[in-house]
Amino acid sequence: MSSHHVTIQVNGEEHAREVEARLLLVHFIREELGLTGTHIGCDTTSCGACTVLLDGTPVKSCTVLAVAAGGSRVTTVEGMGNGELHPVQQGFTEKHGLQCGFCTPGMMLTSKALLEANPDPQEDEIRWGISGNLCRCTGYVNIVKAVRRAAEIMKESKENGDG
Repeated sequence: MSSHHVTIQVNGEEHAREVEARLLLVHFIREELGLTGTHIGCDTTSCGACTVLLDGTPVKSCTVLAVAAGGSRVTTVEGMGNGELHPVQQGFTEKHGLQCGFCTPGMMLTSKALLEANPDPQEDEIRWGISGNLCRCTGYVNIVKAVRRAAEIMKESKENGDG
C-alpha cells in the first residue's frame, strides 16, 4: 500500500504524518493522535458517532480518507470548548442530553455546526439538523432541549459581549 505525507490541523494544532492511502480520518484521529472522543460506531456512515467538523462542516470521519483531509481544519469533541465547556456541551449537561454517551460527541459537533448556521433553530429544524446522528438511548427529546439551551446560552453570551 502506498503512503502519503499529510498535514491536518486538528483542534488548532498541526499534525504531519506519513499515512497509508486507505487510512480513514477516524482512524487517523483515534490511532495516530490518540483522540478517542471520536467514536467508531457502524463503519457504514449510518450512525454519525464518528462525526467531526471538517473546515466547519460536519462529516462522518469513517467516510473521509486522511489524505483527503490534508490541509484542512478538523475539530473533534476534545477541541470544542478550548478549556471550558462549549455552550453545546453545557446545554447537553444541563438538559441531560445523553444517556450512554456513545453518540454524544458526534451529536454535539453536529449541533455546534447547526447553531453556527442557525443560531435560533426551532424543534423541527433541530431534529432535521441532527437527523444524520443516531441515538439508541434517549428518544432525542432531551437532545433537542439541550440544543435549544445551547442556543440560549450563545444568545446570552452575545448579548453580554462574551461571544
